[in-house]
Amino acid sequence: MKDGYYSIEQVFRIKAWDFASAGEASSQIKKILKQLGIDPALTRRVTIAAYEAEMNLIIHSVGGEMRLKVTPQSIIVTAEDRGPGIPDIALAMQEGYSTAPEIARELGFGAGMGLPNIKRCADRLNIQSSVGKGTLLEMYFDIKAG
Repeated sequence: MKDGYYSIEQVFRIKAWDFASAGEASSQIKKILKQLGIDPALTRRVTIAAYEAEMNLIIHSVGGEMRLKVTPQSIIVTAEDRGPGIPDIALAMQEGYSTAPEIARELGFGAGMGLPNIKRCADRLNIQSSVGKGTLLEMYFDIKAG
């Protein structure tokens, strides 16, 4: 990480079913982290988790936003949507479980690995979901002192 104190925040709006823009927010997050000199292995974990969250917003919600916050100690990525919510979070965390519609599966998405991959990549994960209202995903990544 480059010397100096910094704290940045960036917001990315994600549209439902916008597969043409899929990956743009996570690519921007990767670019920002590289510019800040964040460790490449950590940048990779954050980018993977952000991509999975971005795809979940595209596939499962009616739209939402992702936020990136970077401080000297941590990287926090949040994904918040308006959508159907997750009725059973424990079930949704199981590898291979998916509620993705057929069209998403035909495009190669919706394999049921999104939340498990996010959990694997993040140092801490918080999921809050309310059926019929939406979901908030908070992914925390610790920045180790150099």
